[in-house]
Amino acid sequence: MDRNDCIIRLEKEDDHRAVESLVREAFWNVYRPGCSEHYVLHVLRDDPAFVKELDLVMEKDGRLIGQNMFMRTVIQADDGRTIPVLTMGPICITPDLKRRGFGRLLLDESLARASGTGFGAVLFEGNIGFYGGSGFDYARRFGIRYHDLPAGADDSFFLCRELIPGYLDGVTGVYQTPPGYYVDDADVDAFDRGFPPKEKRKLPGQIF
Repeated sequence: MDRNDCIIRLEKEDDHRAVESLVREAFWNVYRPGCSEHYVLHVLRDDPAFVKELDLVMEKDGRLIGQNMFMRTVIQADDGRTIPVLTMGPICITPDLKRRGFGRLLLDESLARASGTGFGAVLFEGNIGFYGGSGFDYARRFGIRYHDLPAGADDSFFLCRELIPGYLDGVTGVYQTPPGYYVDDADVDAFDRGFPPKEKRKLPGQIF
């Protein structure tokens, strides 16, 4: 991979439709028949918790190939404190360039920028096999629990990385997913009709 022809920059308003199309292509039939991530992104841009200074896209040779974004959220600590943190995503790379290192490049640059803006930690849902290479660990090892998850349930999807070393020292509590991530399927379908038709397929490994 030649990194010299990659640019990571802030998303601009006139990128919005192209980024939504990119996200749609990247997530289509991955976690469910069709996808909702392009609509989630569309909604989150107007959410007060959206972090505009961390709304990033990646270009290669002038082509839009990736994106990442962050939202402000909190940990409700067991001692009554409210601990500000970030969550991340959707994050994606165009399907034809996956597994070539671009995702890692985008992720690491995104985290570096988040750290540079003073945020203390990032918690989100992901695969430790990939994200562990960029410093993420299981959130349980930081004493943080996923909201609404029953005791003893599999929490291996719930990851955390401190951006400020020691930021979560002495903190135990419950992470709160920003409500903007929860969207209605009917709204997703209505939004999706504005894009070229694609076949929804039920595939092995989907979780919804």
